[in-house]
Amino acid sequence: MKRLLLAALVASMPAAAQNLRMEVGAQITSADPHFHNISPNNAYASMVFDNLLETDSKARLISSLAESWRAVGEDAWEFTLRRGVRFHNGSDFTAEDVAFTLERIPQVLNSPGSFRTYTQAITGVEIIDSHTLRLRTNGSAPLLPTDLAQVPMLDRQTHQGATTEDFNAGRAAIGTGPYRMMAYRSGDRVELQRFDGHWRGRPAWQSVDYRMITNDAGCTAALLAGDIDIIDQVPTSDIERLRRDQRIALSEIDSMRFIYFAMDHMRDGPTPFITDHDGKPFARNPLKDVRVRQALSLAIDRQAIVARVMEGAASATRQVMPEGAFAYVPELAVSRADADQAKKLLADAGYPNGFRLTLHGPNDRYPNDARIAQAVGQMWTRIGARTQVDVAPYASFIAKASRQEFSMFLVSWGSSTGEPMAGLRSIAATYDRAGIGLCQARSAGAPGNACGRGRCRHHFDAFAKEYLGDAARLCP
Repeated sequence: MKRLLLAALVASMPAAAQNLRMEVGAQITSADPHFHNISPNNAYASMVFDNLLETDSKARLISSLAESWRAVGEDAWEFTLRRGVRFHNGSDFTAEDVAFTLERIPQVLNSPGSFRTYTQAITGVEIIDSHTLRLRTNGSAPLLPTDLAQVPMLDRQTHQGATTEDFNAGRAAIGTGPYRMMAYRSGDRVELQRFDGHWRGRPAWQSVDYRMITNDAGCTAALLAGDIDIIDQVPTSDIERLRRDQRIALSEIDSMRFIYFAMDHMRDGPTPFITDHDGKPFARNPLKDVRVRQALSLAIDRQAIVARVMEGAASATRQVMPEGAFAYVPELAVSRADADQAKKLLADAGYPNGFRLTLHGPNDRYPNDARIAQAVGQMWTRIGARTQVDVAPYASFIAKASRQEFSMFLVSWGSSTGEPMAGLRSIAATYDRAGIGLCQARSAGAPGNACGRGRCRHHFDAFAKEYLGDAARLCP
């Protein structure tokens, strides 16, 4: 479980300061709030756009653009919207805008991480009046309000026909949020200006210089030099140094993000990056065998990764939520590494001599991501799964990972909702042509036909029981 670390150079932030210079340690891949559902994008979007609901510091639902919400029967939710909310261009926020937003999400082209995971339960929208609407669902949907706390709202009049490029160029970057986007420079920074007409009142900062610096040494140097005021991913190698600096305020807590290894559980036949020691693909994907997955899990020394790679800035885990969060299981102890048992499991699965494996991952997205991949690769090599590690910048890595091009890759998931199901629908259910995790019920012998209701509880439960338990044990 990754520890959330923030460092602020308090000596450079006088009370009268009007410009906040903030560094984030991951790339924003798009200014379109519905294009790519990842934390860096969503953090940016929260400053320009608002959602119907939000969560507080303890991940509890609170009102935002919706003042109230209630279940209406077993298959509908009714939302009452806040009056007097305006978009940056002066347009009123109404129920029509909510309906438009929900219609747009599945139409966003080439999304590598769709927001459909939050809206797929909705089957219809009924507008009661300008500020009241009812959302029909495909059966009971108790988590719908929590899901909608993750969906930025757009303006029907402004955003009808707007493309992702229109948002990136700034033409469509118009929301109801506390700041206006003045410029988006991919891979560099976002420039924001205060929106004085925000419904919560005047924001604290006149402007925000939102910089992307993925180099650890670069972000620490910029902070210490006074070039930036706050960084959101403190390099683990600099934690103690910054803790001793009287000018720095350091905040840390176990986050709701965990690092895991995604396995190719889709292909029955050869998987592209696992071969025998002569480089010949196997006729059957080794990762389909639970003993192989268990062996790879048992080979990982999680405590060693926490101590030596993360330098104490993480917690070992085998589950998706941290202590204190909903669905955390206190008695689920962290597995100890057992190389001998791992080798036996590989032999029992028919791989007494092991195999060759390529582990892919990013090298600029999560703290020490490439170092974690290298450490785990060495651990797997020791049990006979001779591992080559191939890391790349996140932007290029995630595009290929989202298309299921790898056999095994390091990635992360963080719960924005404070509970596990939003993520499990995406990372545990089977990949489909829409690019999100939906159960693939192969009807009439035709692969790729999704279950009619979008989510198939029977198939999901079976998949999670057989696979997710092992995948969760891979969390360093």
